[in-house]
Amino acid sequence: MSNRMPADAATIAPTLVNGEQTLNLKKQQLTALPATVAHWVELAELDADQNQLTVLPPWIGQLTQLKRLSLYANQLTSLPAELWQLTNLQRLNIAENRLTLLDDSLGQLTALTMLDLGHNALTALPPSIGQLSQLTFLYLSNNQLQRLPPTFAQLTKLLYLNLTDNQFSVLPDWIGALTQLIEVRLYNNVLSELPATIGQLQRLKELHVMHNRLTTLPTTIGELTSLRKLSLMDNQIVTLPESIGNLTALSDLDLRNNQVTALPETIGHLQQLRYLDLRANQLTTLPASLGVLPHLEKLDLRWNKLAVLPAWLAQLEARGCTVFV
Repeated sequence: MSNRMPADAATIAPTLVNGEQTLNLKKQQLTALPATVAHWVELAELDADQNQLTVLPPWIGQLTQLKRLSLYANQLTSLPAELWQLTNLQRLNIAENRLTLLDDSLGQLTALTMLDLGHNALTALPPSIGQLSQLTFLYLSNNQLQRLPPTFAQLTKLLYLNLTDNQFSVLPDWIGALTQLIEVRLYNNVLSELPATIGQLQRLKELHVMHNRLTTLPTTIGELTSLRKLSLMDNQIVTLPESIGNLTALSDLDLRNNQVTALPETIGHLQQLRYLDLRANQLTTLPASLGVLPHLEKLDLRWNKLAVLPAWLAQLEARGCTVFV
């Protein structure tokens, strides 16, 4: 069966964008890359997203000037050894394929700043991933990962890390070495706790840990003084540490569908808090300090066990805060 090619396959040619040759083969129903692409050795960008590619040809290694390669949403089950010769790659997207493992030669791509491996079937990462010292964005969501190799701690330039929809039951202590992280996504795993070293991520602005099995938070959570969003929905959290009050930059706190029985008085120190979701917990009382949060715009208290509503709730509403009880 012949390869499905775009109608103008005979005249495939890159375009010049900002002085670089780029080739867009997106959504062309390709089952293989057209052989003519091999001649464009000066290509800086190749986009073959959303096709039906099952293999990459060995000649992909000839495109040594590639900086950006995107193969999102194809049917790749493996990658050729020649791919790891593309040492000028800065961005590599091979998300939503059928990859189950990666060769340790991945570590040769030392210029990578963005790597997307999401929506595959990976059960492990090669130790050489730690050699990708320039990585700032790493997407590993929707795989079958249970642990990270210790070499991962060498990725000290990471700004964004997505580990959602995997099978992590624990995060290693060395996660605290990734001190440049600004956003971490961990939801839809089976985490029962967060390591104390999470407090070392002092540039962190967003931490998303919903849909796990947390019962409490480490006291070091209060050291994340840059944190703006903390999403803890659908866990089994019973108590919050007093140190939660140190998160003075926090604007969004989502605790819905946990088992929280009481809030620490220090929650009133969250002077930047705008949205507080406490739905479906076990609260019977509320600390008075909630009533003086100056920027609170929405407070959701539905499906708790509050026997008496404090008078200050009406005062919050009077100044414009939306309160649901």
